[in-house]
Amino acid sequence: MTKALSGGDVASRINEAISDAVVDHNDTDVWIDSESLLDASRFLKTDADLDFAYLTAVSAVDYIEYFELVYHLLSTRYNHSVVVKSKLFGREAPTVSSVTGVWRGADLQEREVWDLMGIRFEGHPNLKRVMLWEGFPGHPLRKDYVE
Repeated sequence: MTKALSGGDVASRINEAISDAVVDHNDTDVWIDSESLLDASRFLKTDADLDFAYLTAVSAVDYIEYFELVYHLLSTRYNHSVVVKSKLFGREAPTVSSVTGVWRGADLQEREVWDLMGIRFEGHPNLKRVMLWEGFPGHPLRKDYVE
């Protein structure tokens, strides 16, 4: 069975490598500053003791005051997992760096988040709609979306 690593333990490891990257943590999750998300992702994948080589999911939640990106990571070598989150403030053009260069599996998932929530992933190789057609007005999973 996969072991979920403590958010505090993972937060400590990240902060040793990238100062001020961790905003908060709890027993199961680590919140990373959105500006540090790409660097933290590289660290989580390449650190020999963590080895989060597999991105299982990328999703987003609209809390009205902010968007929260949620990354589920897995190490198949050590059979452990962690949930990494990041808050994006501002509704007009929320933007964060793409992690497709770290985990190729983020490609389609970031496109889905862009399509349905309107979060732009800077540096994504092919950021276009995947569920809806080009020209669709808005992003329908946002809480402020009006038909």
